[in-house]
Amino acid sequence: MLKRTRSRQRRRPMAEINVVPYIDVMLVLLVIFMVTAPLITQGVKVALPQEKAGGIPSPTTESLIITVDEFGDYYIDIGDEKNAPASEQILFDRIRVVLEYTPETPILVRADHRVDYGRVVRAMVVAQAAGAPEVGLVTVPPERRER
Repeated sequence: MLKRTRSRQRRRPMAEINVVPYIDVMLVLLVIFMVTAPLITQGVKVALPQEKAGGIPSPTTESLIITVDEFGDYYIDIGDEKNAPASEQILFDRIRVVLEYTPETPILVRADHRVDYGRVVRAMVVAQAAGAPEVGLVTVPPERRER
């Protein structure tokens, strides 16, 4: 009878998982990602309209419009040769001159829907490098879209 009492006193193995180390690891990873996420974010700063419907209000000054045609050529509506393609250097120089005299001039990029997205982004980067605080995109509302 003595043997039976000993076997009853023997502890059963625990079937629980200790999750405290996992929580510690998760918190460390959370802190690492929170610190590194803002550092790896890169991009072009774009001012998007905040309205759900309709257009944005007209700016108080005249806008400077950069056009990217379907072939990826740049045009700028300042200067003598408005209908001639402009290089990135010409874009940079003309935008810089305009922003020196009127720094609040809004810069807008108007691009053909068939153009490579990289060309549009490059135009925005050139405008920001020239000193534009914000660059906007010109679109056509769906009801007025050309077919």
